[in-house]
Amino acid sequence: MKNRFIYCSLSLIALEVFFLTANCFAQTKALYVQSEDHLNKITLSLTGDGRLSYKVTRRNKTIIDDSPLGLNCDDQDFTSGLSVVEISPAQKKREQYELKVANNKSVDHVLESRSITFKNRQGAVMILDLIAGKEGVAFRYRFQDGDERVRSIKDELTGFRIVQNSKGWLEPYNKAGKYTPGYEDFYLNVNSGDPIVNSRNPSVGWCMPALFNVNENKSWVLIAESGTDGSYPGCHLKPDATGGIYQVAFAEKDEKYTLPLADKEHAYPESNLPWVMPWRTIIIGDQAGDILLSTLITDLAPPSKIEDASWIEPGKAAWSWWSHPDDHSPEIYNEFTDLSASFGFKYTLFDAGWEKANRDGKIIDHAISKGIQPLVWGYSSEYFDPEKRKARFKQLAQMGVKGVKIDFWCSDRQEVMAAIQSVFEDAAKEHLLVNLHGTTVPRGWHRTWPNYMTAEAILGTESYFYEPRFPEKAAEQNTVLPFTRNVAGPADYTPFALTMRKFPRVNTGVHELAMAMIYTSGIIHFADSKEVFDSLPVQVKNLLKEMPATWDKTEYIIAEPGKSIVLSRQKDALHYIVGINGTNNKLPVSLDLKKWGKGFSKFRLISEGKDQLMEFNVQTYSLSSAWSYVLAPKGGFIIQFIK
Repeated sequence: MKNRFIYCSLSLIALEVFFLTANCFAQTKALYVQSEDHLNKITLSLTGDGRLSYKVTRRNKTIIDDSPLGLNCDDQDFTSGLSVVEISPAQKKREQYELKVANNKSVDHVLESRSITFKNRQGAVMILDLIAGKEGVAFRYRFQDGDERVRSIKDELTGFRIVQNSKGWLEPYNKAGKYTPGYEDFYLNVNSGDPIVNSRNPSVGWCMPALFNVNENKSWVLIAESGTDGSYPGCHLKPDATGGIYQVAFAEKDEKYTLPLADKEHAYPESNLPWVMPWRTIIIGDQAGDILLSTLITDLAPPSKIEDASWIEPGKAAWSWWSHPDDHSPEIYNEFTDLSASFGFKYTLFDAGWEKANRDGKIIDHAISKGIQPLVWGYSSEYFDPEKRKARFKQLAQMGVKGVKIDFWCSDRQEVMAAIQSVFEDAAKEHLLVNLHGTTVPRGWHRTWPNYMTAEAILGTESYFYEPRFPEKAAEQNTVLPFTRNVAGPADYTPFALTMRKFPRVNTGVHELAMAMIYTSGIIHFADSKEVFDSLPVQVKNLLKEMPATWDKTEYIIAEPGKSIVLSRQKDALHYIVGINGTNNKLPVSLDLKKWGKGFSKFRLISEGKDQLMEFNVQTYSLSSAWSYVLAPKGGFIIQFIK
């Protein structure tokens, strides 16, 4: 009897061990999520001492190699000693929405999701949410318990291991200053792991988004953030990417030159619980054009918080600063309001110094009398205090102002991320549009707050005043930024600057004109003078009048970062093909225009004139299935299909 009891006990123990082992095996096998089309997959791994890592594959080929995960908090360590507590079933999540500012207006994507709960040696719990879709994968950390006590994170181990010798386009993250970090440096063509060299300013890391060509050049990947709110700082990547591991870094504590921020020993993320952190977003494509058109960043952002967004309208604006930076007279502001009216633009932008010119409502009343909606400039510190911000927005709305351009944020600290979210919210209550300058990159915010029309965070045409290297590098940059910065959100490049400035332009005039149609921005602020606009051929004037500020449908035809880009763009009945050359060489292009221009019989071609820097040639042709063209060095072209 005793032997039988021992036998039964041993059998039960063996059974228990079997089920425990089987359960551990099953959990290990389920530490992943895969896209519905089975192409993209993110897989987690735990080492024997409980260290967490992940790997990203596409068609079972490595995109992101084994990379570290984990958080080191003030009171808990989630970098080692981790074990799996729970794995949720994989679930489908449908993201169906429309964007006010977009390459493609309507979005309908299915994402596969799974949440995995880990505990550390002390029994504290951390959740990792995983997402996989046809455009890539993403993950975020989450603490779900409720606790009023403020916690902080000393370090985030998250890294992105890019295989050695992979080429990339990365922008240095400049050290804090009066104008930095404003995300206004060149994107540099580097190998993974390269140090930062030739940045515009001293730099402390690399910016996101960061673009790489991986998998033996068969795949493209963009590393970015989404959904950052006031509970986390904006993040960049550490400068030392030894072994190709680009590790997440928090905003620096000294990013406080332009705002009334408190001195801190550290600028760690802080929050009470529950705490949902930003998505670490990995966009994947077989072609660079797949990256350009991706909406994964907005797919992951919270849905719109504006119930009725019918008052939000994209449009174009005249803007006096670029051609008359020192003239703040009522006459010059009114002249550009009249320019907007003559071209059928919706807006006019009154930049720094406008308040003096608006005594007795002079320039605002003039704009309203012309049917033009005024946008006005402001300094970030004026909008940082909540009560002052709300009062100022109310005052501007009562004056007839339609939107604000708020400048010189120059910080990614958590307090600034929170203030920016409040700017969107408070502006929306007064039906005001928002344009941020000297600022961080968007992070899907234009879905959550559709009144967020555009942002700088780009090395734009004002650099002809300030940066001696800009003329030579501008064309190349113009073929990189659509795959990097503009994927994160709308970009206020302030295109079409023909007048020569301190550092003279070398791109052709058509290249500059095409930039208004290559970049996506909810409000296009056109640079240059009334005299330049008046001198344009009638067909170019008509193009500027008809050109939309957002698109229903975009397709890429040629997509080569640093070399060339050709896009098909449609809005209602309007259809264009626009292309630019980022190199110093002639580039031949061959297109089947009958395929791209279905329903049209002719097309108008805008190309370089005799003086390629200043003149335009406009010709009309019948559609052909074999159209050939040679892009001029640093040149461009625009095709407008005609019924």
